[in-house]
Amino acid sequence: MSSPPTVLSLTASMVNNIILDPAQYYFKSAIGYLISLSSTRRTIVIHEFRGRITRNELYEAAETYLGTKISPDTKRFAVHKTKREKKLNSSIENNQEIVDIYQNVQLKWRFAIAESQNPNKADKKFFELTFHKKFKEKVLDGYLPFVLEEYQKITNNDKVRKLYAMNLSDDYGEIGRNWGSINFEHPATFETLAIEEKTKKAIIKDLDKFVSREEFYKTVGKPWKRGYLLYGPPGTGKSSLVAAMANYLNYDIYDLELTSVKTNADLRRILATTTNRSILVIEDIDCSVELRNRQLGNGSYNKKLTLSGLLNFIDGLWSSCGDERIIIFTTNYKDRLDPALLRSGRMDMFIHMPYCTTQGFKVLASNYLGINGHHKLYGEIKGLIEDVQVTPAEIAGELMKSDNARIALGEVVNFLKRKKFKEHDIEEDKCSGSEKEAKRMKRKKIADRTTRNCRKITTGVRSRRC
Repeated sequence: MSSPPTVLSLTASMVNNIILDPAQYYFKSAIGYLISLSSTRRTIVIHEFRGRITRNELYEAAETYLGTKISPDTKRFAVHKTKREKKLNSSIENNQEIVDIYQNVQLKWRFAIAESQNPNKADKKFFELTFHKKFKEKVLDGYLPFVLEEYQKITNNDKVRKLYAMNLSDDYGEIGRNWGSINFEHPATFETLAIEEKTKKAIIKDLDKFVSREEFYKTVGKPWKRGYLLYGPPGTGKSSLVAAMANYLNYDIYDLELTSVKTNADLRRILATTTNRSILVIEDIDCSVELRNRQLGNGSYNKKLTLSGLLNFIDGLWSSCGDERIIIFTTNYKDRLDPALLRSGRMDMFIHMPYCTTQGFKVLASNYLGINGHHKLYGEIKGLIEDVQVTPAEIAGELMKSDNARIALGEVVNFLKRKKFKEHDIEEDKCSGSEKEAKRMKRKKIADRTTRNCRKITTGVRSRRC
């Protein structure tokens, strides 16, 4: 005798052959419902995204967890490893199944991809988790939380930081999403930054305080976020500081190019897909997009990107979308920013990145030449650095010219002197004729002496050691 599901399936087949649309649709739906009632199996579908923009954490957890459950019975799976990862990682391929056991309950996972018919839209990925219906509560209340816990353990132990950008293919060449990513492998640390020690300590103290105050933010009713403005001339290490902060906190970085965002609605959609424990960076905010005093015009609020739309994400209602997030703006010209961006509460800490100091130079000399003590040329370099405006990037460029400390530091001295003379030329333009001639002769004598010293240094025939 046939079982009820078999009989119902045969009935559905007969309906297909006898009854025409639209009545066929309703018969098939009713029969499908009866089949589901008679079945002992239940299936949970876990989509990659919840709605159109919010990434499903349970999907990410399942993807990572199941990578550790690849068995000899798995017919097809992918293996991948990046330079920074310690071991091979596996993931199942389309239409492959994995069987897992939890507290003596058998659970079957299947990974599937629904291909998009629209070339401008990404395929839809999802997992199916099938089990006996009597274990529904155990799966929802026990197994799935267990998968999330295992996911956290795996990612905390083996996490590779990611750098996300708009319209960037990810590690697997996939496109069509808001963000693409690559592994973030920038080597910057606070120890290697050419900034004042007191500034480093202040930043580290602020970061430590931020990550430890989850309950405080809940108590006072504020989103768990922190805003920093890095400002200073080009080449002073703003990007390196961002990298050092990400490495220190083990956070991912989202690099947002505002020129690629056209409307407030686009901005909300993009930012809503960023993850917790991440740093959102908007570099060169003063010139990346014209936001100062931008008006809404005749259109609606969402038809263009406005200053108010950006501010709403920083400290408005949309700022509560996510926890443990850091927002960093960088600018070369703080005075060009709209005062609304600088208001207290929007940017929590203002970090000035100045021209290179003596202390910053010593850090660079240690990084590039391994000099951790004193050097005879340091006194001359100190005096020159105090007289001219030079960036850490410029100093680093000179230090890279030779592995020999004496030669490299000699290049720094000559570079700083040339820079000093150039600045004097600018000042001379404001002087009278006789003053210009006197300064020109004095500068010529110094330049001649510098040239002779340069030749002696580079040929290694100086009469005394440096």
